Amino acid sequence: MYMNDYKRWSEFSLEDPDLTAELAGIAGNEAEIKDRFAVALKFGTAGLRGVLGAGSNRMNIYVVRQATQGLANWVKTQGGNQLVAISYDSRIKSDVFAKEAACVLAANGIKVRIYDALMPVPALSFATRYYQANAGIMVTASHNPAKYNGYKAYGPDGCQMTDDAAAVVYAEIQNTDILTGAKLMSFEEGVEKGLIEYVGEDCKEGLYDAIKACQVRPGLCKTAGLKLVYSPLNGSGLVPVTRILNDIGIDDITIVPEQKYPDGNFPTCPYPNPEIFEALKLGLELAEKSGADLMLATDPDADRVGIAMKCPDGSYELVSGNEVGVLLLDYICAGRIEKGTMPKNAVAVKSLVSTPLADAVAAHYGVEMRNVLTGFKWIGDQIAGLEANGEVERFILGFEESYGYLAGPYVRDKDAVVASMLICEMAAYYRSIGSSLKARMEEIYSQYGRYLNKVDSFEFPGLSGMDKMAEIMAFLRSNPPHAIGGYDVVKVTDYTKTEETGLPSANVLVYTLQGGASVIVRPSGTEPKIKAYYTTLGKDIAAAEEQKTELSNALKPLFA
Repeated sequence: MYMNDYKRWSEFSLEDPDLTAELAGIAGNEAEIKDRFAVALKFGTAGLRGVLGAGSNRMNIYVVRQATQGLANWVKTQGGNQLVAISYDSRIKSDVFAKEAACVLAANGIKVRIYDALMPVPALSFATRYYQANAGIMVTASHNPAKYNGYKAYGPDGCQMTDDAAAVVYAEIQNTDILTGAKLMSFEEGVEKGLIEYVGEDCKEGLYDAIKACQVRPGLCKTAGLKLVYSPLNGSGLVPVTRILNDIGIDDITIVPEQKYPDGNFPTCPYPNPEIFEALKLGLELAEKSGADLMLATDPDADRVGIAMKCPDGSYELVSGNEVGVLLLDYICAGRIEKGTMPKNAVAVKSLVSTPLADAVAAHYGVEMRNVLTGFKWIGDQIAGLEANGEVERFILGFEESYGYLAGPYVRDKDAVVASMLICEMAAYYRSIGSSLKARMEEIYSQYGRYLNKVDSFEFPGLSGMDKMAEIMAFLRSNPPHAIGGYDVVKVTDYTKTEETGLPSANVLVYTLQGGASVIVRPSGTEPKIKAYYTTLGKDIAAAEEQKTELSNALKPLFA
């Protein structure tokens, strides 16, 4: 079957010469052909993601057209404005794929609002809501290596698409011939006919206004003298992040020169992920040279941000996503109470794999903390529920440990732009009172206990990877451990059992251990990985680290 598909692609008059050359280059190599054609990229709630190249198991214009035709077929059944918003980041061919998607939609009689230059995920979510679109498309592979690209689909609420809608779109995709099945119109014709329009300045400014409305202490940054090093990691954050920081009064910003401008090859870091040291290395070196108070980096689609804070001895410490989430929650609560802007019955939301330290901080301030499944759409879902009840102002913060934060209801996905603004405002505030982010974090630990949160990732590459992951999860369900390391398992929560959790079904297992530690095991939704999340609580960091090592060593053989 896959050899037939390869032959058909090879004989087809492809419009992208890169694909023609690639197909010629793998002639006679069955393994390479199988890898590209044996399966197709699956469209799910996170859309599509894959390596750039030829074939149904790669990201290329034909896969994008096919996916967009499937999306168009679904939009046509939805009534409403019959409009789709589109944005894209700096990845290789992102702009090409965004325009291809616009051409397919226009050929289907669906109106398009597309950004005239690369803009991040929050801008796409905002435009989808602003134009009351039926759907949104964001062309990005987030923080994957340079050889990847992807296609995220959003529903009319600005959240990533629901399971039900994604299933309908996927069925339509499967009924669309990959090479010839999508309707097409040239971009120029789409513009001429008024079907394709660029996103207006009113929408762009509306996003910036909504972000600035999330300040806790407006005006503070103008006089605080914060010194910042920032890296957009060659992605889409440069324009929106610097615009917002300048607007609130932060202008001492040194941008990492090698990572300043959009470049989908990510020449300085093979994995443009603000969670990892390699991506922040150049920024840290620059911070040390300049003596900056803070260093921050946003990922290519600028929905996540990582930071390094200055310590009293002049060194810099990377701050985990959990710690930033806790610092933000603490700062927003204390600041809004002080300013009299705290809503009644305030709500914060986090993913269930994020630190329980946040639950303790929320309880201290009288804030309701809601724990949801992993994936920011579930946080968006909580905001939507509040909005439906006319109580959207109750929402003060949503976060997940993988460096995603949102502090206002204006979008339904994580936003590194508002997070960058609030992190800088928070750092400026502590600086203004003779403290620092590091000092405040230590105060939080001394008040609530020394929580340690660590994640181990186990990769399962290749076509058999997903099967191996499924086997491991099935084994854990049929053979639940009575102890991990030297710690008894006092409770197992299986999130496929919706009657027990009250949440939608998810492939997640939680082991609560004697003494308060916990281990959570879940396969990644976007990569061939199983992740194990450890939360340990010790009298000091060494004790918490020791327990984590013990738990990790006990589980490792399972994932070998």
